[in-house]
Amino acid sequence: MTLLLPALQSPTGPAASREAVRFGDLSLTYGRLAEASAALAARIADAGRVAVWATPTAETVIAAVAALRAGVPVVPLNPRTGERELAHILADSEPTAVLAGPADELPPALEKVRRVTVDARAETGSAEAYGGGAPADRGAPGEGGPESPALIVYTSGTTGPPKGAVLPRRAVAASLDALEDAWGWTGDDVLVHALPLFHVHGLILGVLGPLRRGGSLRHLGAFSAGGVARELGSGGTMLFGVPTMYHRLAEVLDAPAGTAERDALAGALAGARLLVSGSAALPVHDHERIAAATGRRVIERYGMTETLMNTGIRADGVPRPGTVGPPLAGVELRLVEEDGTVLEGPEAIGEIQVRGPNLFTGYLNRPDATAAAHTADGWFRTGDVGTVDTDGYVTIVGRKATDLIKSGGYKIGAGEIENVLLGHPGVREAAVTGEADPDLGERVVAWVVAADPDSPPAAEELADLVAGQLAPHKRPRLVRYLDALPRNDLGKIMKRSLHVR
Repeated sequence: MTLLLPALQSPTGPAASREAVRFGDLSLTYGRLAEASAALAARIADAGRVAVWATPTAETVIAAVAALRAGVPVVPLNPRTGERELAHILADSEPTAVLAGPADELPPALEKVRRVTVDARAETGSAEAYGGGAPADRGAPGEGGPESPALIVYTSGTTGPPKGAVLPRRAVAASLDALEDAWGWTGDDVLVHALPLFHVHGLILGVLGPLRRGGSLRHLGAFSAGGVARELGSGGTMLFGVPTMYHRLAEVLDAPAGTAERDALAGALAGARLLVSGSAALPVHDHERIAAATGRRVIERYGMTETLMNTGIRADGVPRPGTVGPPLAGVELRLVEEDGTVLEGPEAIGEIQVRGPNLFTGYLNRPDATAAAHTADGWFRTGDVGTVDTDGYVTIVGRKATDLIKSGGYKIGAGEIENVLLGHPGVREAAVTGEADPDLGERVVAWVVAADPDSPPAAEELADLVAGQLAPHKRPRLVRYLDALPRNDLGKIMKRSLHVR
């Protein structure tokens, strides 16, 4: 049996009175969460799989924790998923129940799935709160072994419908314990974030992470600079966010010193033990703005749905903006050329491949896709391109399909060009892609959101900036101006959609 959340084993144990999670004015202690999840776990113990309508609420936490304690795989559902995609996920994963809050309105696709209502404000352990007939003192059913599925998380389908990555309990435990080692994460830490709870970042790192350590989570519900300042300023020690969130914090910090909102935020960030960004690269320009205002560096880590966490800047390490740190404990990482040749040296750029206890077991119902994602000797093909310096720090160039541009015989990473463009005062947002070119093979295209739409920087000016700071062959050959860049729920730029506009 792999015990994922030892602090929840006893409703009356040493941690019972400590706060486990807080959502707005609703706080659950470890004792209350243990009772509530045990009662629900008993109710769903015979379920093959359960879907969780993953709103940013305490109900989602209770539902996910209960399923894990029951040894029942969790399928987190994004409440914003479209009808067609949701139908595919349900047909593929075949959950026998959906766990949802009392106020949640579920779509027609879930009408035939047994609904179990979870009410975090109801009397703990009551039959009404957890679907009837499950007294709190019955206890949670046994948890599964290390290879038992903990979650099935669906990846975004770029070349077809989403695939369900089966994450075993072994992988969840290995990743969270590696982050404990890298970040000195303890039960004294209070994590603050506003991440969605249907992804690895928000649910596994952001909920199971603090609960595995016996620490606390304060979820903001909706992200705001004021919320971050309030929670970090009143005991929060760690902040998790995505680049869009840190960009918004940097915008607030750009206000003159002496401004109330700016000063409150700067003081709160400066007092935090760790500021962590993930899910996409944080532009160097935002790194520098936050560091200048607070004296605190944001650190980055690198992971995927299929691999959980691969690398991370250590709390006791050297922050290097633009890098995601060395491989975490237990993770092997290598760079590979397109022909399979393993690359060595700091100048090498190739596809990142990883293996270790953090890996998923495969794609649900897709042995073909599982086999294609792995090499014959067991390495997972991430599809990301990167470099590794002499100290083992990894830099992500981007996705192999969208961020590695082959132009005039050169391999060009989109990320470094984006960082240069974002350093221009007239650029608010920027993305770089490759586009077919009869002469170069591919040409560099910049997509720019101007700080002042009425007076955008000239294309020639931006091209010269890149050529001067990087190299002439990396300059954008074409600049396209947009009102906003298309992003997904985690703030990642959806580059494939740029070229279909």
